[in-house]
Amino acid sequence: MGNDKVQLFEDQPIRTAWVEDEEEWYFSVVDVVQALTESVDGRKYWNKLKQRLKDEGSQLVTDCHQLKMKSPKDGKRYNTDVANAEQLLRIIQSIPSKKAEPFKLWLAQVGRERMEEVIDPELTIERALETYAKKGYSREWINQRLQSIQVRKELTDEWGKRGIKKGVEYAILTDEITKAWSGMTTRQYKNLKGLKKENLRDNMSTLELVLNMLAEATTAEISKEKKPETFEENRIVANEGGAAAGEARVAVEKRTGKSVITSKNANELQNLVTGLIEDIGKTDGQNES
Repeated sequence: MGNDKVQLFEDQPIRTAWVEDEEEWYFSVVDVVQALTESVDGRKYWNKLKQRLKDEGSQLVTDCHQLKMKSPKDGKRYNTDVANAEQLLRIIQSIPSKKAEPFKLWLAQVGRERMEEVIDPELTIERALETYAKKGYSREWINQRLQSIQVRKELTDEWGKRGIKKGVEYAILTDEITKAWSGMTTRQYKNLKGLKKENLRDNMSTLELVLNMLAEATTAEISKEKKPETFEENRIVANEGGAAAGEARVAVEKRTGKSVITSKNANELQNLVTGLIEDIGKTDGQNES
């Protein structure tokens, strides 16, 4: 596939593959089972577990499929049972292993938090703030990011009113907007920043984020005025909204003399900011002395 690699879990090799069309990581089930159970033959364990799940009427085994992965024995590629992250967590729940317990506890914690957020939606915002802060984002960037979430929600609400379906149609219109202002589809933009499953907006600079918000907010406003009735009409509106932000981008680049679009992802952007802060601190210290 060209996008597969071996990753380690507690020194145990786990074969993985990135499926670009789905933007999804897949994991060799046999490798995970072997690592969790420390069995001599993970394949035999998985075959028995598969049969038990089938007998219990579980849809999980049916949902899992196969990808060609390199065998650690002879280096050749064979069809291998794989699972995405969600499927893998469900499989782990079926394995009586001490190593599986942290996963089960994590699932329970996530489930409890989700129930709390349904009761009190404000907790969702508070947890988002906390998560971004822990990742090292600046307060200014976090404020912009939360605003971008609101802008996106207003746009998708408008699309819902126009009969646009979640999933593929949302993705197509989002690509139309992104391409109109940045010159790239969402996937091309992610590739530029070296992203796989990560959220593109979480890896934008403040200026990129602002222009993306402008594109989506403008699209929503044009849609409210024109009231498009067909998917093609919505696609044209999306292009117009993105183009407006594209014009703003050109104006900014003309005045700054540099491209708004950057290949830097979140880690690189945060390291850049940290470096600047450290340099300023050193300069202030020298001035004080």
